[in-house]
Amino acid sequence: MFGRAPKRSNNLEYYEILGVPRSSTQDELKKAYKKAAIKNHPDKGGDPEKFKEVAQAYEVLSDRKKREIYDEYGQDGLKEGMGGASDAHDPFNIFESFFGGGFSGGRGSRSRKRRGEDVVHPLRVSLEDLYNGTTRKLSISRNILCPNCKGKGSKSGSCDRCYGCQGTGVRTTNQQMGPGMIQRMQHVCSECRGSGELIRERDKCSQCKGKKVTQEKKLLEVHVEEGMHHGQKIVFSGEADEAPDTIPGDIVFVLQQKANLKFERKSDDLYVEHNLNLREALCGFQFVLTHLDGRKLLIKSNPGKVIKPDSYMAINDEGMPQYQRPFMKGQLIFHFNVDFPNSRFLSPEKLRILQTVLPVKSHSRLPDKILDKFEEMTLVDVNIEEEMRRKERQRQREGYDEDDDTVHQVACNQQ
Repeated sequence: MFGRAPKRSNNLEYYEILGVPRSSTQDELKKAYKKAAIKNHPDKGGDPEKFKEVAQAYEVLSDRKKREIYDEYGQDGLKEGMGGASDAHDPFNIFESFFGGGFSGGRGSRSRKRRGEDVVHPLRVSLEDLYNGTTRKLSISRNILCPNCKGKGSKSGSCDRCYGCQGTGVRTTNQQMGPGMIQRMQHVCSECRGSGELIRERDKCSQCKGKKVTQEKKLLEVHVEEGMHHGQKIVFSGEADEAPDTIPGDIVFVLQQKANLKFERKSDDLYVEHNLNLREALCGFQFVLTHLDGRKLLIKSNPGKVIKPDSYMAINDEGMPQYQRPFMKGQLIFHFNVDFPNSRFLSPEKLRILQTVLPVKSHSRLPDKILDKFEEMTLVDVNIEEEMRRKERQRQREGYDEDDDTVHQVACNQQ
């Protein structure tokens, strides 16, 4: 008439989970719980199921009445109603009662806003754009918090914690790899798709369908200032995708300079390659150069100035403007190459004219009385690349001949 007494079951499991003896005091239980909870917290890479077991064990053993029932009848006594449901409390609530929302691994940290990722776009510009400055209007698409539900995803403004992953967004599974070998794997929770929250179908926002964000097209004006460099970044702060509990990242445009056929930029200087013929190099030259801003510059040499091959000359303040100091400019530097005449021989008349004009080295003409003491040599044209190929073919043939001689000698010795 007194009813059936609950059956006895294992009453040491909770103590083993916390790693304490059955005679532990409340202070010892608290210390053991803190250590095990931090170790197994999902935000710290721990096992969510183990974290839940630790919370459940502490909830029972920290309650005097539940602990007495557990010590006497084990979990079966709790399940049959003598101590109430042992898994009724949220394990994260128990954890936060110890550490508060400011703990680095607690749920309070998940409610603090994290920073979203930056969105980086390359922006191709010409050297003229970097010299003169320009403005580009670019249309972008980005996610914004749903204006209808204010980023909640639901009509009521609330959502439920996903019990499949305990709100962590990940689930852990064990895979048997071999005898005594188990691999623990984490994967995104399939029920909440990593959000840690679930929204009832009938409560989903009609505009975003529970996604919490919608797409927006926005026009950005990108100002490329005079003197900017290849690889320089133009940043639009906070203009990247929005998401709940997230500070939007930046949209970053990285300048990519296209090659210019006439000018080469080095720091704040501009380089121009220009070819002169021999007459221009000796007697003077002039030519017109169209600058990056469209101006026509007359470039000419000073009277009597001889330009040597592979020489450099510069014009001050005609190079690239300095970034944020556009009135300060570098140099416009010319690299001169001298082209010699294509004709291989000069007539005796032209030779006499040049000999009267061009200087002669003192040792270039030897006295006639000692010329008989030397052997006279004659120079011929040579193609260096063809000569190298010819010598390489000759070395290969000689190598084959040596191999044949070696084989013949070995054969003779064997006989």
